[in-house]
Amino acid sequence: MGLAMKIAINIAFMISPQFISRVTLRRDIVESFDAYPFSLPTVRTFDYLEMHPKVTYVIGENGSGKSTLLEAIAVSMGFNAEGGSKNFNFGTHRSHSDLHRYLRIAKGFRKPRTGYFLRAESFYNVASEIDKLDAEPVAAPRIIDGYGGRSLHQQSHGESFLALLTQRFKGEGLYILDEPEAALSPQRQLAVLSRIHDLVQDGSQFIIATHSPILMAYPDACIYQCSKEGISTVAYEDTEHFQVTRDFLANPQRMLKVLFQS
Repeated sequence: MGLAMKIAINIAFMISPQFISRVTLRRDIVESFDAYPFSLPTVRTFDYLEMHPKVTYVIGENGSGKSTLLEAIAVSMGFNAEGGSKNFNFGTHRSHSDLHRYLRIAKGFRKPRTGYFLRAESFYNVASEIDKLDAEPVAAPRIIDGYGGRSLHQQSHGESFLALLTQRFKGEGLYILDEPEAALSPQRQLAVLSRIHDLVQDGSQFIIATHSPILMAYPDACIYQCSKEGISTVAYEDTEHFQVTRDFLANPQRMLKVLFQS
């Protein structure tokens, strides 16, 4: 690639309206791809990933590395590793990898007005931190007021997730969500999909790791699939999540018969 072409590409990224346009692995400073997390196929094989201006999905089996990658992107953007907004800096157990130190994030000219990193597995800790901070005597509005005014611990897991998306999330935000479907019924996943659309229409960008064929159905999006072969783009109808769910619902008795005979 010529120098002029490289300059043109760099300028294009600089004027991009996206909050994140590209995530690059700095392979030249990785000491060994035999050590975790670089040994994960998802990490080992990628050079860079283009982020969709609206919604980017990262999917794959448990242990494929999708949550590790999402976490690294979030930490690189200044979010707390256990979740929350950039104002959260608590830590109950340091379990995140150092992958964020090896990522280069290409950002557009716009800065998000707000943002959030949602980790389903540690959202309880975020709720506890909010209660703790609001109990301190400070002359400032309560944090929980931004979530609807009711302690997240006084709601079901699914209710607290919905409160986060409907009350805390605003337009022109960057939202990184790790398996948000964990506490949601199918009906509420549809409600979340509708809320995502509203926020996208209001200038927000989402990066989502999910197993849900409902959540990953957003039409104007890019899906990256993590597998043993690495990471690659895939069409929604070609995902295993869509195909398995479709086949099961089309004939559950036949599928159960095959499963129980195996």
